[in-house]
Amino acid sequence: MTIRLSLGHIDVYDERTAAFAHQLGLSGVQFHTPNLLPGEDGYWSLAELKALRQRCDADGLRIDGLENVPYSHIWKIHRGLPGRDEQIENYCRTLRNMAAVGIDLLGYNFLPTYVWRTGMAEPGRGGALVTAFDLDAAATGNALASYRLSPAEPLTEPISADQMWANHQYFLDAVLPVAEEVGVRLALHPDDPPVDVPLGGAARIFTTPASLVAARAQARNSSAWGLDFCLGTVSEMGGEEAVNEVIDTLGSAGAIFYVHFRDVQGTVPSFRECFLGEGNYSPARVIRRLNDVGFDGFLIDDHVPAMIGDPDTWMDISSEAYCSRGRAHAIGYLQGVLNGLGLD
Repeated sequence: MTIRLSLGHIDVYDERTAAFAHQLGLSGVQFHTPNLLPGEDGYWSLAELKALRQRCDADGLRIDGLENVPYSHIWKIHRGLPGRDEQIENYCRTLRNMAAVGIDLLGYNFLPTYVWRTGMAEPGRGGALVTAFDLDAAATGNALASYRLSPAEPLTEPISADQMWANHQYFLDAVLPVAEEVGVRLALHPDDPPVDVPLGGAARIFTTPASLVAARAQARNSSAWGLDFCLGTVSEMGGEEAVNEVIDTLGSAGAIFYVHFRDVQGTVPSFRECFLGEGNYSPARVIRRLNDVGFDGFLIDDHVPAMIGDPDTWMDISSEAYCSRGRAHAIGYLQGVLNGLGLD
């Protein structure tokens, strides 16, 4: 199978979203904590996943993967709190239920305080609106944390880097044997923003290419563990050089499972998101390098600038907002690159 495109980061799925995928010529979709899966019992049930699969099948769309269980399912695991064993048990139930309906990929993050930005509607090219981050501004309290998921409870004690590494190891030791048994792959998203200082009281540990290699070592090089290769986040670490390092290490080892295709201008401690082709790396060079190391997974559109006619920010999760000019531009751009490289 060659590199392919999937319509990504879908929160709200309905007939508009399905039509949007078909209009763009896509046959697969990837979900981000989908609204069709409330998971009120602490896991995604067989009935919920079966309904999602049946709906996509009826629409003629393949489910390429799911990403991020509801925060309420995993926050104690992230923080190493009492009750994490129950959450781990439920996480394993989710994996078994996914396997039962033929969904074999689950992305996850390990961010107790989730994603941070200091600007959600900064001016980009031609007046498009983009997100931005500046560590100095974040240090003064001028930051927006957890813009999609709210922590179940505020942090009462800081979490050190050593604690975070230990919590991640505990999680992997418990869930990887089940993932391997049922044939579901787990894909880690790097920490966004990748800063080596705590944000909201919790240390960030997946902030460099070397730390992502260390995460694979924690997984004991299991074939069930890999990377949700968020190009934007890795570009924030060190531009195209950092992106190439991850491709050459994890990609050559078959440990990149899928790719979030976005970019930024600048690197930590300060960056802003942008249109593809005007950021830190060359999309064509990156796709060629992925192909050269044998990557055969899928690429998704990710954070996109809000263009004229789009909502004021891409974080609006309505399906009306999702079917946006910014997303259509990103998909069309990638289709053109793949075609030009002879990889479509």
